[in-house]
Amino acid sequence: MIKPAEYKLYTADGERVVTIKSVNQTIPGGTVYITGVFKLSEGEVGLGDIVFDDDLREWEYTGFGDLTHEQAAEIAEYIQDKTRQELEEEKMG
Repeated sequence: MIKPAEYKLYTADGERVVTIKSVNQTIPGGTVYITGVFKLSEGEVGLGDIVFDDDLREWEYTGFGDLTHEQAAEIAEYIQDKTRQELEEEKMG
């Protein structure tokens, strides 16, 4: 996932809109390298990071926000799906 995205969490307290921003690095030659780190925020409040392994399979929530493990898992799954979709679109040109 390269572009920032907003994800809506539906909780007992109502809807929460979480912004997800990928932390990427540009390597020599202009290629964008996906680091596997995704910063989460809600409005101006930082909620921490979701950090993936190289294959985007295993993840860890390093948050200091108030997301539950289930909510972090839901967001992690969204990131995985969105990244796969972007990679497939890139292959198709």
